[in-house]
Amino acid sequence: MRFTKMHGLGNDFIIIDDFHAKPSRDYNKLAPRLCDRHFGIGADGLIIVLPSVKADVRMRIINPDGSEAEMCGNGIRCFAKYVYENGIAKKQVMSVETLAGIMKPELYIENGEVKSVRVDMGKPDFEPANIPAFMPGSRIVERPIEVDGEHYSITSLLMGVPHTVLFVDDVDAVDISTIGPKLEKYYAFPKKTNVNFVQVLNDHEIKVRTWERGAGATLACGTGSCASAVASAVTGRTGRSVTVHLFAGDLFIEWADDDTVFMTGPAAEVFRGEINI
Repeated sequence: MRFTKMHGLGNDFIIIDDFHAKPSRDYNKLAPRLCDRHFGIGADGLIIVLPSVKADVRMRIINPDGSEAEMCGNGIRCFAKYVYENGIAKKQVMSVETLAGIMKPELYIENGEVKSVRVDMGKPDFEPANIPAFMPGSRIVERPIEVDGEHYSITSLLMGVPHTVLFVDDVDAVDISTIGPKLEKYYAFPKKTNVNFVQVLNDHEIKVRTWERGAGATLACGTGSCASAVASAVTGRTGRSVTVHLFAGDLFIEWADDDTVFMTGPAAEVFRGEINI
């Protein structure tokens, strides 16, 4: 099986092109093996390129544990770069079918190469039933909870996938690998949740680290950056446009007046290869 390795600010993916094939592989079972960093290729997720009957192309994203995600912000930028540069969807603005709906990445191209991608990420949804979250009220904004004897104040929303945001004084001092999985599996989130730790630097800059459900701590999370930006604005900590500083670089997030969230950032190809499955 041939593959392409790509990353968006260090959030890395294995791209499998099944656009012209008849998929017969069980990618949910293959993902844990292929994403294993010691015995496989190594990645934060597996992305499958497929044809679509209602968009230019369809994207599947499989987590390293074999579960399937509705969407992935860094992944869709890599996906868009791949399908454009490989002639599958030769459009500056393309439509991509995902489990979270139709996404429309806009490509910034220089000399035939995609340098960055701006993605309409849709609108945030704070309704607990839609996240989903078993909590009362119409919004979960700075809601106090207790987990294993520790008290946290959380803001939760659906940004294509479930996200929970915690504001901290120093994100680098937080034990993400301990707190992250506890909140990911908190009983109120029946489909689990991604967990974002956010340090507000000023009214237009934030620093984010994310624990992703099904993947663990990653170097960057696109939907998490969007959720963090929205949470920062809705709690009055920042304006509606912020630069999100991640471990390996920055994303620019805009929360427009019509509630649509736009994410702009890079994507890069690392290498191509072939693996015997």
